[in-house]
Amino acid sequence: MKYVTLAPMDTFFRDLGVIGFLQDIGASKRGVDMGSYAIRAEHLIENLRGLGYQVTDEGNVEGLTMADAVEESAGVLKYLTPITKNMYLLKKEVEAIVDRGAFPIILGGDHSMAMGSLAGLQKKYQGNLGLLWVDAHGDFNIPETTPSGNIHGMPLAVITGRGEKTLLDIGPFPGVREENTVLFGIRDLDAEERRLLTESRARVFTTRDILEKGFFPCLQQALAIVTEGVEYFHLSFDMDSIDPLYAPGTGTPVMGGLTEREVLYLMERVHETGRLVSLDLVEVNPALDVGNKTARLAAELILRAMGKRLV
Repeated sequence: MKYVTLAPMDTFFRDLGVIGFLQDIGASKRGVDMGSYAIRAEHLIENLRGLGYQVTDEGNVEGLTMADAVEESAGVLKYLTPITKNMYLLKKEVEAIVDRGAFPIILGGDHSMAMGSLAGLQKKYQGNLGLLWVDAHGDFNIPETTPSGNIHGMPLAVITGRGEKTLLDIGPFPGVREENTVLFGIRDLDAEERRLLTESRARVFTTRDILEKGFFPCLQQALAIVTEGVEYFHLSFDMDSIDPLYAPGTGTPVMGGLTEREVLYLMERVHETGRLVSLDLVEVNPALDVGNKTARLAAELILRAMGKRLV
């Protein structure tokens, strides 16, 4: 076995902008605000350059924290005001990367940050986007259904045009075509969230689907859906989609997840579509990790999505 690096495709990007998002207040556990540091520590920037890209490390979006709005924690949606402000900060940074013709790679941070990532794509792509959402959870709750009030449990609902108006205005959303939205690796849904997803036009591939129908056929179908009738798609990858055996450093682990081999292959196939225009990778929690194992895998997943493969 040997590593093979692929030159950026002619139809693909040659410039990358990597930015960290230091927020954990959308989640139930502290620590994911340090995820971008842990991923960078695995030589991410140098290895991306080794693939032939021009890479700019944009630093980090340092938004409001739990200490800035303790009184809001009693509301239905926890930390709504600081999270909203943080999303506008991230939106501005992603827009700047896109405006100069570069590919944004956003390192999280809790999964609520996907609202800022997708909002930053709005001006350029005008909703001409599919969305591949790889996650153990649906993140499809709205204020009326959320059992926890944690906003990292509702970004996909917001991105597809549902939920709290304050969050919807960030995009403004919807920011993707719902019929081109796929949830992949799902295995933990709240009852009302399941109902909302059933009523939506998004396609859900659960781990049971993947087990019964096969990983490869499900992935093939997922990639066909996110690219049908649209030119581009965004990938939002939550590390809790992976089984905790391979990715222990995440805040809401669920047993029975995707394997290391499966997600590495998934990223290679994502690259081969030539249609990916941005990605965010979220929920790396160094405080819960073992020897930076999860961050190391996260860095490798990004490299595979950008063209690295094993033969």
